[in-house]
Amino acid sequence: MAQRLKFTDSAIAQLLTPADRKRVEYADTEITGLRLRVSPHGVKTFSLLRRVRQGPMERLTLGRFGDIKTEQARTQALVLIGKVAGGANPAELKRAHKGEPTFAKLFAEYVERHAKPNKRTWREDQQKYRDYLARPLGKKKISRIGRADLAAIHSAITRAGHSTVANRVKDLVSSVFGWAIASGYLDSNPAKGIKDNKEKSRKRFLKPGELPRLFAALDGEPNANFSDYFLLALLTGARRNNVVAMRWSDLDLERGEWVIPMTKNGEPQRVPLVPEAVAILEARKEAAAEGARYVFPAARSDSERGHMSGERKAWLRLLDRDEIGQLRQRIEAKNAKADGGDSEQPVQTLQRLRNLAKRLKIDTDGARLEDIRIHDLRRTMGSWQARTGASLAIIGKSLGHKSQQATAIYAQLDLDPIREAMETATAAMLRAAKQQPAANVHPMKKRA
Repeated sequence: MAQRLKFTDSAIAQLLTPADRKRVEYADTEITGLRLRVSPHGVKTFSLLRRVRQGPMERLTLGRFGDIKTEQARTQALVLIGKVAGGANPAELKRAHKGEPTFAKLFAEYVERHAKPNKRTWREDQQKYRDYLARPLGKKKISRIGRADLAAIHSAITRAGHSTVANRVKDLVSSVFGWAIASGYLDSNPAKGIKDNKEKSRKRFLKPGELPRLFAALDGEPNANFSDYFLLALLTGARRNNVVAMRWSDLDLERGEWVIPMTKNGEPQRVPLVPEAVAILEARKEAAAEGARYVFPAARSDSERGHMSGERKAWLRLLDRDEIGQLRQRIEAKNAKADGGDSEQPVQTLQRLRNLAKRLKIDTDGARLEDIRIHDLRRTMGSWQARTGASLAIIGKSLGHKSQQATAIYAQLDLDPIREAMETATAAMLRAAKQQPAANVHPMKKRA
């Protein structure tokens, strides 16, 4: 006989493991048929008991307490009760519930059937899933995912300091559930109603005093693929995904042009290559394997993409390397020893120097290039064009921006004034970075 209990999260959490090691069942006082079983091991599971006409009693498992909350169990129970009242067979509902996909399975189907055919950014969707959604949602049945679950994920990403990313992850989940509704899996979207964080347009770019630090950190990069990649991202002003997927067939080094077949705007883009960029590409072509397709080929022949990956981690290493150099200078200025052991890893060096600077009461403000991302290299090219007198139309065309107001102006521009503006901006950046002029700067020295 089930014991009657008004189900609440707090009341259920306080239920003890049965002393006699036998399963105990509780009946909710609010919804007829909603039950909670507590196993001999303390596992608490929601279920719904229901029958049609004079048929046998059927039990439909709703989920474990902890995976779902009481209100979610009530919502699921009411939905099922409504279906049974409409003539659905509980046994068939039970079989359908067992066959319901997990979020991981739903997401994989969404990627194959919707994202890949329709979204150029489907790989970014996969990255967001791996980073933020796989662990909290992957194993859950989709009907057990509620607004509270998604709001908690949105809040956690926001608290970690990534408010814009939190919004994009929420948008992705909403898109997945919207597709699930259109595909007949669900009737409602649990992501609806979650309020977005306020977003500010980023204005970050590398300033004159920061450019020498960037080039010094690039000189210390052990992998020339990444150092060349970051330089080309800066010198072309192109989006990072376009640079990493650059193909030899899209380049005309004699004319100094790169044609991006498809950009974020859904259109191809012609990019003038400044002499410094051409020098990097010529050196890479000379060293490239015969028949190579990508300028930055994947390290593994079985790579799904075919081109290099891992640029985000390389960027963080670059920032760490710059901070190590800055801390060394400040520590040695205090006549203190900054060197460590030969076997010390960079991450260990960074932490040791941070601790040492703290003990020596050294001001570390500005020791790290804060809030600077790979995409800001693109913004840096545009900002330095503005500094050197380029018009907004020229800057927009060079960066591949698209707007209704600018379309008519862009259509009238050829590459010559754009190339001139980019070369002028590049020269100014290199002077600020204390680098050699024109094509004498880089390619970066090759490393073993």
